[in-house]
Amino acid sequence: MSALYLTARLTVAPLLRAVWRPHVEGARNVPRRGGVLIASNHLSFIDSVVIPLCSPRKVFFLAKAEYFTGTGPKGFASRVWFNSMGMLPVERDDPKAAVHSLEQALEVLEAGEAFGIYPEGTRSRDGRLYRGHVGAAHLAMQAGVPVVPVGLSGTPDVQPIGSNLPRLAKVSVKFGEPLTFGSSYKAMPAGKARRQATDEIMDAIAALSGQERAPGYNERPPAT
Repeated sequence: MSALYLTARLTVAPLLRAVWRPHVEGARNVPRRGGVLIASNHLSFIDSVVIPLCSPRKVFFLAKAEYFTGTGPKGFASRVWFNSMGMLPVERDDPKAAVHSLEQALEVLEAGEAFGIYPEGTRSRDGRLYRGHVGAAHLAMQAGVPVVPVGLSGTPDVQPIGSNLPRLAKVSVKFGEPLTFGSSYKAMPAGKARRQATDEIMDAIAALSGQERAPGYNERPPAT
């Protein structure tokens, strides 16, 4: 799908940027080569489109497997779109989905690519920034890659929860300075190191996004 991605990058991306005119800061903080973890706050479904469009390099994200398995013209269009955006399918309801997701992410990072992750785990429905899960720190330490924190704002106005069509709204994407977790973290017990690194990542995201902090973890809403 590299040709498909390149086509989207040269045609669709400029068009979308011209329409929404996102405000982008710190793109130079994203390393141009080598594995890197892009860790962002999560406010809208559209976040996984906005970040790749504004990043100076391709960013892989995980997406629900249903987006890749539809039939007919709509299903075909969905597969083409998500593949062109660098999305990787994952079965969210599989009991082993979390393990498989980490394995996929690690493969991407070890191949020298950029992988996007939301440490909160799911979208914030009240706009606050929730406590981060330790998966991002685990990946960064396991793959030995830097973490670039990202602060998004305005994306819920582009595609509010429950809306199928995007709207015109101001969007801001701020890429922070890369974070590395070296020898001082390696000397700690693994659990403590992952927790401390995760908190550092979330502090950096909060500084970029300006969000109010929530005291606990965010949870997926119950299925209806």
